[in-house]
Amino acid sequence: MEPVLEAKGISKRFPGVLALDGVSLALRPGEVHALVGENGAGKSTLIKVFTGVYQPDGGELRYQGTAAAFGTPMEAQHAGISTIYQEVNLVPMMSVARNLLLGREPRGRFGVIDAAAMYGEAERVLGGYGVATDVRRPLRTLGVGAQQMVALARAVSVDARVVIMDEPTSSLEPREVETLFGVIRRLRDSGIAVMYVSHRLDELYRVCDQVTVLRDGRLAHTGPLAELERLKLISLMLGRDLGEVRSQGLTRFSRDRHANGAAPVIEAKGLTRRHVLDGVDVSVKPGEVVGLGGLLGAGRTETAKAIVGALPLDGGQVLVAGSPLRAGSTAAAIRAGVSLLPEDRKAEGIIPTLSVRENIALAALPSLGKAGVVSEAKIDRVVEIFMRRLRIKAASPNQLVSELSGGNQQKVLLARWLAVRPKVLLLDEPTRGIDVGAKAEVQALIDELAEEGLGVLLISSDLEELVEGADRILVLREGTVVGELSGDEVTEERIMATIAEQSDG
Repeated sequence: MEPVLEAKGISKRFPGVLALDGVSLALRPGEVHALVGENGAGKSTLIKVFTGVYQPDGGELRYQGTAAAFGTPMEAQHAGISTIYQEVNLVPMMSVARNLLLGREPRGRFGVIDAAAMYGEAERVLGGYGVATDVRRPLRTLGVGAQQMVALARAVSVDARVVIMDEPTSSLEPREVETLFGVIRRLRDSGIAVMYVSHRLDELYRVCDQVTVLRDGRLAHTGPLAELERLKLISLMLGRDLGEVRSQGLTRFSRDRHANGAAPVIEAKGLTRRHVLDGVDVSVKPGEVVGLGGLLGAGRTETAKAIVGALPLDGGQVLVAGSPLRAGSTAAAIRAGVSLLPEDRKAEGIIPTLSVRENIALAALPSLGKAGVVSEAKIDRVVEIFMRRLRIKAASPNQLVSELSGGNQQKVLLARWLAVRPKVLLLDEPTRGIDVGAKAEVQALIDELAEEGLGVLLISSDLEELVEGADRILVLREGTVVGELSGDEVTEERIMATIAEQSDG
């Protein structure tokens, strides 16, 4: 069957980044096509090329058999390509009915909106999606799941020939997920092409016919999903050769650094946040490196943020040296000796307009003075110590941090948190986006800090980094810890197998 929407050798460049490198993908009528890949794989960029947000720099986009170029998302929508995003993109102050039928409201004499007809049509359409509500009420008064179903109903009801769903179940309850799957099957039976983007393997294998795997902006695999075992799918997403992992997965360097009888320096018990975390337990002993493994969206970053109070929780608690940590307070976490090196150093870490010196000293300022007066000499001493220890390459401490390489920026962030003398360091993708030399230096430093008795929670998408760096690994899937690996169990194959295990239900 001829594709209804096709990317042929699509490339897209941004300054310093090749986001898509010759990617091809074909969506056929009556087919549900999964698009998967880890962070930075190119999924969002490809969606934006399909929907007119970005124009490709190379390759060709074809729609219904002919070359196509959508200048705006509205052009793509008018052509019959609808997109449902993870974040609801409707108008919260408008009524449910107006959101559903915006731009297509039934009108009576003189072009005036026929409110009665609009409300009746909205009730009829939403009833088919399991949403029973007063369609006159503002959209913002509905729960997030119900809002997502309104967005879905709107996207499908515009006479779409292609429906792109980007993480559509992230805010849905189990009953709403089942309704969504029913809608997807109806779309497939009606000859509509569906592209389904999700990190939830159980969902993919329930509703998808084909799968395309992207990795680092390139096409890693495309073909029937049923012919691809879960472990192979995960290995393709993570860039690990399955045969290589199986042949090398039984050997690892064992440090046995920490005393097994030592009390945990930090314990997180039953961390719960609706749709994000479900009863996550984590503990780290002094001198222990505990790894958090799992695919994108498994809850790794959210677990770290919850521990330091940066993610509000519905339940659970954090204990530092046996004492409860005040919930929702990052300041309390820092005072208690818990520091987080965030995943996105540019958005959540460095302050680009400040110098190396100012970035390093930022968190330690309260301890570097008296009565609110900061000692410049103490700052200079701390900065000198950590620039030397971490081998930060800069023209001087007064150089703007934004002028440094990615690896040196990462070291500046590490220096910032080490300067407050933490008991536990939470590292979220500490070597992402830095060169090989800087990566080795950061990994060696982590090992050195653990040897000195610091507790480390290491989050990484790099399986080799987890296996080589962690004493023990907790594997997360969909916000739940689904396995704990230690000793000889800490291998790449066991991590992938644990991720791939089919969940009950």
